Formats: sequence, structure tokens, C-alpha cells
Amino acid sequence: MKSFIIILLFLGLTSSSYSQDETEKGKMKIEELPGVVIKRIGSDFSIYIPDNNPDQSVKAVEEKFIAYDLGKENEGYEEYLLIMEVKNGSLAATYDEKGKLTRVVEDFRNVKLPSQVIFSVYRTYPQWSIVNDRFLYTQEEGDVIKKQYNLKIKKGKETRKLVVRPNGEILKIK
Repeated sequence: MKSFIIILLFLGLTSSSYSQDETEKGKMKIEELPGVVIKRIGSDFSIYIPDNNPDQSVKAVEEKFIAYDLGKENEGYEEYLLIMEVKNGSLAATYDEKGKLTRVVEDFRNVKLPSQVIFSVYRTYPQWSIVNDRFLYTQEEGDVIKKQYNLKIKKGKETRKLVVRPNGEILKIK
């Protein structure tokens, strides 16, 4: 009876270790998040598309922003600017006179990078190390305008700056 329980326990643990859904070349499948309707203003909607960033501090600021209520007392101004700051970055949102979200700019430094970005950089620059990173994310009227990582890599005394998309595509090398 004791050996039967040990065998069941062993089979239960080993089968759960193979349950991750992986795609080609060891990359995890990442799904894009849908847009979030923050507020409805007449026939218009304030739409915010949160980023699928692996860094918890970025996610926390985005969740706090989604839960933020602009309130009626702030409507009526030409523009209303909301800034949420944490120690490694900020989220700035602009609302119009009706209270509709028009623009969101996120700027964070030294965040946890997506695995696709890390794999791409180390595959292209195998002996280099990532020294600094900066995440930039901009959207207007619910459309993503910019979504990139600015990285500084170093090998010995030589440094380079890279602009990388979240899918790992290297856009610029400076």
C-alpha cells in the first residue's frame, strides 16, 4: 500500500511538470491582452490597452490606473493630466474636456525584460551583458503608438544601445 501511494505521488508530480504549453524554439506563448473600457462618455469610450509586461511594478501601476476614477469635478477643463509615479518610472494619462482618455505614456527603467527580448539580445550579442533598460509604451485613442525597450549592452569597455520590440525584434543599433 505504501509503495502504491509513492508511485501515485511520483506520477502526479511528473505529469504536472510537462504541462506548460511551449511553442517553437523554447519560447512561451504570449497572448495579447484585450483593451479595457475605462469609462463611457456618451457615445464615446475611454479605451486603455494594458501591456503584457512581466514586471510586477509596471502591472501594479497599470492596475491602479484602470481602477482610478477621474470623477465629475475634474470634467470641464480643456485637458486633464494624471501622473502616477513609482520609484522606477511613471504613467501619464491625458483626458479631454469630456473626461475621455486621449493619450497614455508609460516610461519605466530597469524593469524585468520579456524572455523574447532577452533571448534575442543574447542570441545576437552572445558575449554581451545588458546593463540598463528602459520600457516605453505610448497609446493614443486606444491605439498603441510605441511599444519598445531601449537597452544598453556592454562587452568589456565597449557599449552599444539597442531598441528592441517586445517580440525580440531589434529595431536600431546605436
